[in-house]
Amino acid sequence: MASTRNKNSIRDYSSEQRIFQDINSYQTFQNSAYGEAHTTNLPGLGFNCASIPREKLSGNPIDIESTLFGIGSTNLVEPQAPVHPQLNCIKHKDIIDKVEFVMPEPLVIEKNQRPRPLN
Repeated sequence: MASTRNKNSIRDYSSEQRIFQDINSYQTFQNSAYGEAHTTNLPGLGFNCASIPREKLSGNPIDIESTLFGIGSTNLVEPQAPVHPQLNCIKHKDIIDKVEFVMPEPLVIEKNQRPRPLN
């Protein structure tokens, strides 16, 4: 007996496959909101703190992390070689231009200029 449901039609099947492909390409897109940035910068003036992937901070993040946690430090059979960090130089990115602070040359603080004098 042939199926009479719309679910088994050729167009419905191709539509579902296109939806699955769109979802897959959205989730696996490298520069998506959950992926890597096009250019990595440290937050400067006007930004909140960011989460930066460890691969962007150094060239050997796993070796550095293993050394910091002491993984393999008590291995007497095969002692670890010293780790030399390969740190990446990352630029800062600012949104707001910092205004220069202007301090008067002879700074005079007068005691009678408070709105409510303190004891």
